[in-house]
Amino acid sequence: MSAVSSRLPVFPWDKLEPYKKTALAHPDGIVDLSVGTPVDPVPALIQEALVAAADSPGYPTVWGTPALRDALTDWCGRRLGATGFAHQNVLPVVGSKELVAWLPTQLGLGAGDKVAYPRLAYPTYEVGARLCGAEAVVYDDPTELDPAGLRLLWLNSPSNPTGEVLPKDELTRIVAWAREHGVLVFSDECYLELGWEADPVSVLHPDVCGGSYEGIVAVHSLSKRSNLAGYRAAFIAGDAAVLGELLQIRKHGGMMTAAPVQAATVAALGDDAHVAEQRERYAARRAALKAALEAHGFRIEHSEASLYLWATRDEPCWDTVAYLAEKGVLVAPGDFYGEAGDRFVRVAFTATDERVAAAVKRLS
Repeated sequence: MSAVSSRLPVFPWDKLEPYKKTALAHPDGIVDLSVGTPVDPVPALIQEALVAAADSPGYPTVWGTPALRDALTDWCGRRLGATGFAHQNVLPVVGSKELVAWLPTQLGLGAGDKVAYPRLAYPTYEVGARLCGAEAVVYDDPTELDPAGLRLLWLNSPSNPTGEVLPKDELTRIVAWAREHGVLVFSDECYLELGWEADPVSVLHPDVCGGSYEGIVAVHSLSKRSNLAGYRAAFIAGDAAVLGELLQIRKHGGMMTAAPVQAATVAALGDDAHVAEQRERYAARRAALKAALEAHGFRIEHSEASLYLWATRDEPCWDTVAYLAEKGVLVAPGDFYGEAGDRFVRVAFTATDERVAAAVKRLS
């Protein structure tokens, strides 16, 4: 039983507990800006679709209903610019974290294979490599990697944690390199609808992929754009051959999105108004926190998209975590995302307006 868990790093969030206790002791309560979990209501039209599908006594399908597949393909065309998409180009998944963690295993990777991801990155990319026994490799520029044995290349734009957005030309160059060397590209684009100072582009855009989806798959989630983290609603889109293989494996594994969640996803992807409203909330919170942090002596790097500010006081990240915890503000240490983040903290702006205002007041 311990053989698999022993491959994994210590769960990072456990290290934050002592600082959380400090922040909780603040007279005005904690302002938790550590985890980017949505706090705003699920839009009414999505809740209504969920409730309407609540009487679902039968098993859902792994591939999803035809209505869900229509919604996924339509959204990819409308929002990502994907052309010629068919049902074979989309596949719902049970939240994007599950997909990231188990993808290398489902692709049949193991000892002797390499999985590459950015030097500063979501920790689950490494977890996925470790779970299947593959070698985890970090990069600054993926085209400088040795392609020998490299089976899976993760891109992440907009980035978690930094909010960096890869320009279209950069994505095009990387995709061309990966195809030249037979490397499968999975692009984590879960924050694509949350660009602030840049307009994120998908690898599925024809200017990037040339209208062909061979060797590329994009990962998308409704957790952030639609406040559906509790629904575990996500999907992948791209290379039909790769998705077809994953569909067969996931059928055997019973990895099914719940039927009411499938119906809710259809409603969410068919409505852009609630996304615009949520963006406005986040934009206001971002502006307030960014100004307060900068006035307090922090420097913000990247952060042109996503739900985070990548901030530093040019000191060890845990010193910054402790400093802010004394003010009742909890943030994530940058080294959760790699050694290169050891002098940064990640500040989420997913708290309520009232809690964001409290943080701004404490920093003023």
